[in-house]
Amino acid sequence: MFKGKKTKFDPNMTDTLIGEGSVFEGKIKSEAGIRVEGRIIGDIESAGDVTVGENGDARSNIKARNVILAGRITGNITAKGKLTIKASGQLHGNLSALELSIETGGVFQGSSKMETKASSAAADSANGQTDLESGAAATSDDGTASVLKTW
Repeated sequence: MFKGKKTKFDPNMTDTLIGEGSVFEGKIKSEAGIRVEGRIIGDIESAGDVTVGENGDARSNIKARNVILAGRITGNITAKGKLTIKASGQLHGNLSALELSIETGGVFQGSSKMETKASSAAADSANGQTDLESGAAATSDDGTASVLKTW
């Protein structure tokens, strides 16, 4: 009845919404983006972007491509790309990100670790993911292995 072709999720699209007035307890894992306007207690893992709106409150450890924070997060954030804390945003916890932007009025209490593209790629390789731009090995048409490095 529900068997059919699998659809691919676009990490650029918001797939999941925790609406204002809603409370969610548990772990969320998504291939697409997540937006929190209500309250969530539990970890969030997304291949896309995670956005916590002005009225959003997350007591979570978050792993995502990019994180935009206009509400409040109590927990740690790991962003493969950019973490943006808006003027109304508050982060009480540690962060690890490739880029960090905090608007005037934004609050960050914790420690930060700025990742480099090379260390981010090494972590992906350790997890079984490869990327030619980050220096991973590739096999050419003649079957020989080669490595492409960029700085």
